[in-house]
Amino acid sequence: MSSAISGIELAQQLAQVRTEVRDLQRTVESLRHALEAAHVEKDRAVRAAETIAGQEAAQLKVAVAALRDELEHAQILREQEVQRAQAAGQDEIHQLRTTVAALRDELEYASIEQQTQVQAALAASANETAQLKATAGALREQLEMMRTRQEQTVQDERLVAEQEKQQLRDTIEAMRDAMDEGRKA
Repeated sequence: MSSAISGIELAQQLAQVRTEVRDLQRTVESLRHALEAAHVEKDRAVRAAETIAGQEAAQLKVAVAALRDELEHAQILREQEVQRAQAAGQDEIHQLRTTVAALRDELEYASIEQQTQVQAALAASANETAQLKATAGALREQLEMMRTRQEQTVQDERLVAEQEKQQLRDTIEAMRDAMDEGRKA
């Protein structure tokens, strides 16, 4: 019987092994499908990334082209401004030269007129200086007289003040003596 049991057990074990093999085959198949799905998803993600990268590259190319155009436009504008500034500078230089020539002529005329006026002013000044010197001399004499009077007045006031101080000292001395006499009595 042990061989019969062994046959049954063997059949059961064989069935169990076949079941495990089928389960493992299903698992392998499931994993294979999952792996294929992952590959498909990865390929889709790579294509999407490539598409996005291509779009970004295209956008960057457009942006670079726009910036290049803008830079060229800015350079053209700057060159035009430089040319305008140079033309304005040349025009201003011409105007300044014309103005300098006119001012030089005017200065020469003014210099001649000024020399004439200076000569007249010097003559008038010499006359006025003589008058001012005479006036200054007279004023000096008056000032000296006023100083002398003022010094005399100050000396007189000092003398009066000294006399008053001396009288007050004498009065104080007399009052002290009288108080001392009053205390002794």
